[in-house]
Amino acid sequence: MSSVSHELKDTSVASSKWLDAHYDPVANLYTFSSCIALSDLHGDGENKLVVGDLGTGVCNVKLKVYRGTGVLSESTLLDLPTGLVSFLMDLHEPRTPAIAVASGPFIYVYKNLRPYFKFTLPSLEVNPLEQDVWSQAKEDMIDPMTLKEMLEGLRFLMLEPQEMENFVLLHKEQPIRRQTVITCIGMLKKNMADEDAVSCLVIGTENGDVYILDPEAFTILYKMSLPSSPTLMDVTGQFDVEFRITVACRNGNIYILRRDSPKPKYCIELSSHPVGLVRMGKNVVVGCTHETLHGYTQKGKKLWTAYLPAPVTAMALMDLPTRGFQAVLVGLANCEVHMYRDKNLISTIKTPDVVTSICFGRYGREDGTLIMTTKGGGLIVKILKRTAVFDDRDSAPGPPIAQSIRLNVPKKTKLYVDQTLRERENAVAMHRAFQMDLSRLRLAAARAYVKALESSLTPMSASLTEPLKMNAVVQGLGPSFKLTLNIQNTASCRPVMNLAISFLYDENLYSMRTAFFKIPLLVPGLNYPIDTFVECLSDKGISDIIKVFVLREGKSAPLLTAHINMPVSEGLALN
Repeated sequence: MSSVSHELKDTSVASSKWLDAHYDPVANLYTFSSCIALSDLHGDGENKLVVGDLGTGVCNVKLKVYRGTGVLSESTLLDLPTGLVSFLMDLHEPRTPAIAVASGPFIYVYKNLRPYFKFTLPSLEVNPLEQDVWSQAKEDMIDPMTLKEMLEGLRFLMLEPQEMENFVLLHKEQPIRRQTVITCIGMLKKNMADEDAVSCLVIGTENGDVYILDPEAFTILYKMSLPSSPTLMDVTGQFDVEFRITVACRNGNIYILRRDSPKPKYCIELSSHPVGLVRMGKNVVVGCTHETLHGYTQKGKKLWTAYLPAPVTAMALMDLPTRGFQAVLVGLANCEVHMYRDKNLISTIKTPDVVTSICFGRYGREDGTLIMTTKGGGLIVKILKRTAVFDDRDSAPGPPIAQSIRLNVPKKTKLYVDQTLRERENAVAMHRAFQMDLSRLRLAAARAYVKALESSLTPMSASLTEPLKMNAVVQGLGPSFKLTLNIQNTASCRPVMNLAISFLYDENLYSMRTAFFKIPLLVPGLNYPIDTFVECLSDKGISDIIKVFVLREGKSAPLLTAHINMPVSEGLALN
């Protein structure tokens, strides 16, 4: 892999931080981030790429091992893989890791790329009523139809009557078992934090249990329970010392399990379902379906939120211990991979297709290798340049970094402390005074609103018989202005007839060409514009209000009233 990378030349832009080592658009590799691992399978210091290939979903389900750009070996899997990890299960020399593939209720362990062990999840408890019913059927104490009715009452069986007898004859002699399946898998160091330390397998099941398995005997060392089925898992710590298991569940919550309790220690409630989970240092980064990325502490406190331009398709941790650099890689549905450090977007990688899985680490002899698979089955390998430098500055448009810097808040003064004590001692009286002032404010606002309705000061009619709406537009610089009134009947089907419009204004300041209009009919839903011209008579640069009244014959109170603030005439000053 190292020789391949040195021979290739970077044909991209000079500022690019990655070398394009390999791209095969027809690799026929269909997988997810949980089914990819980088591992030194032969103990020769050269990491291989191990992939649980889902194939077409029915056939070609295989365990593939890549070396460089080619396939080293293939093994057929019996069922679709849900997760894959590389772990050391003993201290024997040479120190070659094993591969654990979770599939259905089983974990298939491969060592030296050969089948080594198969672990089966323990069966769940069977409903005692169902057990009793089948025992009676086995001894021919009940007929098939009675059995069907009793099982339907338990919601365990839904078959047509003609199929029932054959079903009973086929299954009545077989023991009843209730089996769950594995939904996610992880790895936990046993008693040391070294990279080549022995590790335990951690598995999550459909019925909400989390098991920790012994690395040699594959017995259950510890069992924990969750309120929902786990889908994503991140494990840190050592089993014999202290560990934390962060689990994203199907109910949209994230639970944090610790050694001292079989139940979740902390719970993080999300606004949308999680689709990616990565631990970065002591914090947890979660990608959600609503195109957001959230950062939380290991106790569940929210730190930040970043908004993404497209849905998340894959997530992985980018860890470069030689440089002391960590970031989160997020694959998006818009054919981009974003690199985040905390909430700052520090780099963007364009991809030819939507990325479905991401893996970063040592591949071959290159430490900074980025491996991605695409929706169309392609394989992309990129190598980080040794001269690449990532700024902590956010490259995404938005508020500056200075906005997130904490202010230098001064120490509490004696006056502040005295006021705090006063508020504590007189809290009830202060609250009552506030409620009294708030009630008076609400009463004053309600009185003003009622007065406006009664005197028709609003631009919308309060009458049910004449539901009208009016707005006014003034155009022009002066001294001549065009005044346009837009009147609308908001009734559903009843027209309004015999209306009049009158204007009230200062005759020393303004003159109107037409100050009175008659409207014989207003059809519901239509907008009726009424135009008139206003002439400003003053050259002193002052303005006034023109009042508009919508009247009904035989009524002294107007239906609508509008006050138009006329602009200052600029035409006389120009002349």
